[in-house]
Amino acid sequence: MTTVAVLVDPPVEGAVLERFSGGLLDAGEAADLYSAMVRDICRAVEDSGGELLVNYRPADQVPADVDPEQSLREVLEPALASPDEARYEVQVGETFAGRVGNTVTYLLEEENVTTAAAVDPTGALLSRKRIDSAAMKLRSSEVVLGPSTEGRVYYAAFSDTIDFEDAYATPAVETLTDRARAAGLGVDFLPSDPVVARPSDLRSVIPLLNARQRAERLVPPRTTECLADLGLTLDIDGDDLSLVR
Repeated sequence: MTTVAVLVDPPVEGAVLERFSGGLLDAGEAADLYSAMVRDICRAVEDSGGELLVNYRPADQVPADVDPEQSLREVLEPALASPDEARYEVQVGETFAGRVGNTVTYLLEEENVTTAAAVDPTGALLSRKRIDSAAMKLRSSEVVLGPSTEGRVYYAAFSDTIDFEDAYATPAVETLTDRARAAGLGVDFLPSDPVVARPSDLRSVIPLLNARQRAERLVPPRTTECLADLGLTLDIDGDDLSLVR
């Protein structure tokens, strides 16, 4: 069983998806979209063969008057089939790479789990199938990465540790691979999927979700519904796609 740590920021206005705020979305709408992605990705982990670990930011790294654990419980518990089985633990570290490294290293070395993975909620298209596929690949490779657009990763799973300092430096898929190979570890990959970290990502995500729906294939339901409710669509001009509302 892989313990999958979802590294989550409190889904409140002004604290998440800041690149969306002030443009097509206001801060509240950006928080709504982030909350939908958190629900989808945590439910995918719950439905997989893995163990869900909700890794939340400490109180001194979130807006004042926000309880980081409680804010996540309020968002997540209605979306989970067995909310009492989800683990909630505080993140340790100043950078994303540092927080991933501390969590993965602790799980592998202190809790003696066999495999551990880390994911950010912006990888909302992560499915149960991808998580279980990564678990299978970890039987023959110590590191399994889910590549995304522009060299990013939506999923990173480990059966051994690497040097995590600045391990997510752009392009993260290359940096993580180089760190794994430097440690003498094997690397394998999942199929590529887009992430939703900035508005331009929606030029890839929206057509993919539309196509999957028309083909009656799996989509992240809450994220898909939220994007539809927000009225985010693409304007097509020849070969050019632009995001409109």
